[in-house]
Amino acid sequence: MYINALLTTHADVGRPVALCDTNSVRMALYNTKITEHGQEAAATYDAADFGRLLDEQRPDGVIVTSPDYTHSDYICAALDRDIDVISEKPMTTTADRIESIVESVRRSKGTLVVTFNYRYSPRNSTLRQLIAEGAIGDVTSMHFEWVLDTSHGADYFRRWHREKSNSGGLLVHKSTHHFDLINWWLDDVPQTVFALGGLRFYGDKNAAERGLGARPLLSRDTDPATDPFHLDLAADDKLRRLYLDAEHVDGYHRDQDVFAPGITIEDNLSLLVGFRGGPSLSYSLNAHAPWEGYRVGVNGTAGRLELEVIERSSVPAAAVRGSNADVAPVVDPSAQPDEATSGDEELRPVGARILLQKHWESAVEVPIPEGAGSHGGGDAMLLDDVFRGATEDPLRRAAGYLDGIRSVLVGVSGNQSLATGEPVHLSDFGLPLTEEEAV
Repeated sequence: MYINALLTTHADVGRPVALCDTNSVRMALYNTKITEHGQEAAATYDAADFGRLLDEQRPDGVIVTSPDYTHSDYICAALDRDIDVISEKPMTTTADRIESIVESVRRSKGTLVVTFNYRYSPRNSTLRQLIAEGAIGDVTSMHFEWVLDTSHGADYFRRWHREKSNSGGLLVHKSTHHFDLINWWLDDVPQTVFALGGLRFYGDKNAAERGLGARPLLSRDTDPATDPFHLDLAADDKLRRLYLDAEHVDGYHRDQDVFAPGITIEDNLSLLVGFRGGPSLSYSLNAHAPWEGYRVGVNGTAGRLELEVIERSSVPAAAVRGSNADVAPVVDPSAQPDEATSGDEELRPVGARILLQKHWESAVEVPIPEGAGSHGGGDAMLLDDVFRGATEDPLRRAAGYLDGIRSVLVGVSGNQSLATGEPVHLSDFGLPLTEEEAV
């Protein structure tokens, strides 16, 4: 997304001057894209030479899109040289790494922006506006349910995300998006977290208990005629060039079997979160559902708001077997909504709907404005804020590092609660959660 923007819609902002990665094949692939747009190829550096990159190239900004556990290293190295940073969510994965980032922010002349594209989706912006306008009075509680299907959800169990040391688990890697939305919708600060969950569907032990038999280490080695989780990287040109053709460099396999050993993250998660202002949250995440989307219920002193989003109503068998490149299991409908596909939509039509029902009145549907481009025009707005600077916005969609801290710390607290069986108070980490605490 960022490379494409710098080569097209935001080329006036600047150009990619350097690439840093563990894999030379992937960097070469993106350099081909850069030169095809008539720009000079970017300098390339191994991940271990990031500091040298910064000293030699002196970039105006750094965009961090590496595996989650490495984010803090790159953020801090850039900030310590007074270079602006744009980081993908989650900002990092542990409290210790958050603390390192806070220290770098405090002594740096550079800025840190965390990208939360869900804020910019028109349906989510509309819900924020309704809450802020007092459409249901003061919010008392919220329920947020997110379901990942056996296409998108399964993919987290194929990749580096499957190890909690890399990703912080889905509570950090995926749910950070959701926790940021909730914090933003409520305009409140999370205070206490209690979590339950586990690995209940994917993984070798669950496969054995369900009698699935012996599984290979890689998804490519299953039988596509019988295994709905088969993934053929060679069948997708982009995946082949990015990963299959690059395996010999770093040994990374993009298509580990979802039932192979080594998975240390959960696929079923439930949280209770209390907020400083009084509202409470019940949250659930399931990563093996037959459909994909989310439901939100917001209760207030004057009524209730409901948001339902269906991103994919089912996963057709042909799609998961990869026989149709347009509906291959690698498509992430939340990241590439224009490519999302579905099966029979008669009972579960794809789309979004917001209902507002005040006390003693009938429910009414609130229209959701849609713009051009991905996420209903939201991606274009995000890129403008990221590359050109945030303009005046009553919804305050641009996110800073404190938003990154609040969202990550809910996930970190959830992981600690899973480990101890006890509720966790965010204040115990001693990290800033508000502007006043950050001074």
